[in-house]
Amino acid sequence: MEEITTTARRLLVEQGPDAASLRAIAREMGMTAPGLYRYYSSREELLRHVVASMFRELAGDIRGAIEAAGPKPVPGFAGDASSRTHLAMKLVAACREFRRWALNHKDEFALLFGVPVPGLDDGRFDIAEQCALEFAGTFYVLFLELWNASRFPVPADADIDPVLRRQLRRFGEKLRTEAPDGAILVFLRCWTLLYGAVSMEVFGHLGFALDDPAPMFELTLGDLAALVGLEYPLDVQLLSNADVSAVRFLLSSRGLRSGGPADHNQ
Repeated sequence: MEEITTTARRLLVEQGPDAASLRAIAREMGMTAPGLYRYYSSREELLRHVVASMFRELAGDIRGAIEAAGPKPVPGFAGDASSRTHLAMKLVAACREFRRWALNHKDEFALLFGVPVPGLDDGRFDIAEQCALEFAGTFYVLFLELWNASRFPVPADADIDPVLRRQLRRFGEKLRTEAPDGAILVFLRCWTLLYGAVSMEVFGHLGFALDDPAPMFELTLGDLAALVGLEYPLDVQLLSNADVSAVRFLLSSRGLRSGGPADHNQ
């Protein structure tokens, strides 16, 4: 099945949704189209699994970046400041990886976050939707860690528009979280800020003003950190030697702007 989804993904990305027919996929694999029905009941089901696999790949890469963001602060070393800097490192690592993946997989990014593949936007909850929520959960787990560690300021319930608050509560139920509505609001603000910055770069919508958006993304990271009560750029003086190495690696990833995203793939 993995070979089928890999072939379907390649056709989908290289030639578009219309080219990813069961007949074309089977032909690429040296099979007959009816043979694919042993694995998938329809073209739409196959494409849903392709979308799901891309969400899984992206979520896995982001989790890996978070885990590689450096060891946990040493107890007693620089106290709360070291812990907060470590949290900022994890936030920056996750956001940078999201941008890296998007720039290295622009066509896949467009399929996941741009115009839905025809036939897959019928509102059904399926494996693609499930994996999309798992991807969202990757960021939300990190967000909850930030929230539980620092309890940064969030809007009070009375300060949130009632219409918005009902939607926030519904989304919170989908995430199975007990975080207050104000925290959910901050989470969504963080996501719209990150997604907006990355999608504008991926789709070339900053070209009218910038030929190198990387420094602008650095400002976005600072805005994101401020929303959750952290500071960026990082204060290296507050870190242990092990964390300093991790920070230097994170800072080196700013080289995306000099050699292009492919230079830092993998």
